[in-house]
Amino acid sequence: MKTKPQYISSLLLFFLSYCHLLHLSDAQPEANTTGFTCTTSQYKYPCQTYAFYEARAPDFLDLASIGDLFSVSRLKISEPSNISSPSSALVAGQPLFVPISCSCNSINTTTNFSYANLSYIIKPNDTFYIVSTFKFMNLTTYYSVELVNPTLVPTNLSIGVTVVFPIFCKCPNTTQLQNKVNYLISYVFQPFDNLSSVASRFGVSQQSIIDVNGNNFQPFNTIFIPVTELPKLSQPVAAAPSPPPAVPPPPVEVNERDGVVTGLAIGLAITGFLLLLLSGLWVYRESALKKRKGVKDEEERQRKLLDKEGKGLKGMEVNLMADVSDCLDKYRVFKIEELIEATGGFSEDCLVQGSVYKGYIDGEVYAIKKMKWNAYEELKILQKVNHGNLVRLDGFCIDPEDATCYLIYEFVENGSLDSWLHGNKDEKMNWKTRLRIAIDVANGLQYIHEHTRPRVVHKDIKSSNILLDMNFRAKIANFGLAKSGCNAITMHIVGTQGYIAPEYLADGVVSTKMDVFSFGVVLLELISGKEALDEEGNVLWAKTSGLLDGNEERKVKKVKQWMDEVLVRESCSMDSLMNVMSIAIACLHRDPTKRPSMVDVVYALCKSDDFGFDISDDGLSAPPVGAR
Repeated sequence: MKTKPQYISSLLLFFLSYCHLLHLSDAQPEANTTGFTCTTSQYKYPCQTYAFYEARAPDFLDLASIGDLFSVSRLKISEPSNISSPSSALVAGQPLFVPISCSCNSINTTTNFSYANLSYIIKPNDTFYIVSTFKFMNLTTYYSVELVNPTLVPTNLSIGVTVVFPIFCKCPNTTQLQNKVNYLISYVFQPFDNLSSVASRFGVSQQSIIDVNGNNFQPFNTIFIPVTELPKLSQPVAAAPSPPPAVPPPPVEVNERDGVVTGLAIGLAITGFLLLLLSGLWVYRESALKKRKGVKDEEERQRKLLDKEGKGLKGMEVNLMADVSDCLDKYRVFKIEELIEATGGFSEDCLVQGSVYKGYIDGEVYAIKKMKWNAYEELKILQKVNHGNLVRLDGFCIDPEDATCYLIYEFVENGSLDSWLHGNKDEKMNWKTRLRIAIDVANGLQYIHEHTRPRVVHKDIKSSNILLDMNFRAKIANFGLAKSGCNAITMHIVGTQGYIAPEYLADGVVSTKMDVFSFGVVLLELISGKEALDEEGNVLWAKTSGLLDGNEERKVKKVKQWMDEVLVRESCSMDSLMNVMSIAIACLHRDPTKRPSMVDVVYALCKSDDFGFDISDDGLSAPPVGAR
């Protein structure tokens, strides 16, 4: 399949204002990929504030290198960070407060963004993404870097060129200053963070953080911590300096009797010390044996419980119980009686799709998935991920009668994308809703590809595994086939026909690029309304060959023949739709090395002409669905 690069090139080189993903208000500003809007009327700009930063190996383990990065002196970092010596070495993860000068900067005639203007000189192998993510530790994003450096081409950076990196920050407004809020500390929310731990770390209330940031905290987003004064950071204790060598005392003459007494005293002291040491070891051994016996007794008790009426667990389920033991503190463990009551005994009336049931437990609605195989792999991967565009796992249950495992997820109200595109719905989604869904799915895939270690490959991206919430925001579901780690080869080919990448089908090669391919098929479904596999068994993606060949008029004509009739009647932006079609075809390249990464895909989708400043986090400015 030969693809003209014209549209991809124009996407990457054409500069326009970035998509404003969320409406920002003075009361509850929310993070997005471009930054934070600001006004000079109610806020005190410019201001001196601080960014929370952690030392990182190998390049940032001293204040000099970090000071160079942020263009400040070592002393200006050491004093607010509670470090006694500016020249002392740092340890990985050591917390720091770095001073930054925050200002309200004009991006265009209508938009101002709040950030600290930091200049950085490009070095070999640097990219906007690498510097913003791994050097500035997500205190900015490469979207924002491109926004404030419109004359630079991200794919053609020269070594030695100076780039402005906008570090996200905010200054207190008038009300906050009256309430003694002197600083809004820039802090990057981590995957292992929760609101309680962050509030405790900075000595502030959870509500004060919500008042400034809203209540939607996503990993790697910058949030702002309101403080009256900087909290005292707990730093590693420095090693005490070595004492000067002792001067030996003058020799003292002793007689033979004194020497015998001294020798006996030393011998008795050593003997007593050895006896104490042996006693301690004996006590430790006994304690360890008792603890081990207690663990074995508990394992035996669990085995007897699960072996009720002679129906013991098979080897696989026994392993599952041992494997999921480290999940007990992260997920709620439901009782089978709760699930039976919630689903009316797993009646067909509660069946949603496949083996997923809808049930109410303690007033909350859940999606209850009955597993047909060992759930350990899925649980292991779900423990690593936490993102708004992935369906959240709330708990699990193992039936002691037959060892069936159930996974309990959040319930996503509007069902699957497949049902809206191909089902008998009375309403159909408009183009903006479809584009928003594409960006949501791309963001979810970018997260599991770029922000998990080892990287996670979903392996089964398709429209029926994309769920839509009440605001038609998309969440990726079903990690049953997912693989932690990539660039592997398997002989066991799994997936859904019509979505499987050619290299995986032919050689069993597992990589993130197979998810990119499947996502390209989903984009074709969003544009065409057609299924990935027709009734004759023909795959949809194979029909794109030559679709973007010819002059502009011919391309538009052929794409219009592809479009869902609903979109034709809607008269949506053909520029936007052509851009998305070119992205889809790039994702479907037969050579996986020539497919874009999901980072590139998210960037290109956000630059679609139809994705403007009127899409909020709570919903879309236009109704998401319309009459068929």
